[in-house]
Amino acid sequence: MRLRVEFTTEPFDLDEAPPHAVVAREVVEAAELEAVDVGPFGNTAEGGADAVLTAVDALLRDTLRAGATRISLQINVVGEGER
Repeated sequence: MRLRVEFTTEPFDLDEAPPHAVVAREVVEAAELEAVDVGPFGNTAEGGADAVLTAVDALLRDTLRAGATRISLQINVVGEGER
């Protein structure tokens, strides 16, 4: 099964990326994920279910530890031919 995760971390800072946002980017870039897209207002990544769920666990733990006060995420099953 393939999954797509979309997430944001808060609080936002428009002048520079806060530490929790930097950590979030590091987590998804280091994970065994595909189609990683990191942006200032939202991030997405796709991969096998185990890789996505492992990355989400690390994302939640590490970004909270780095100062995130809110994390919004959505996980979708990606069907064949859907990307």
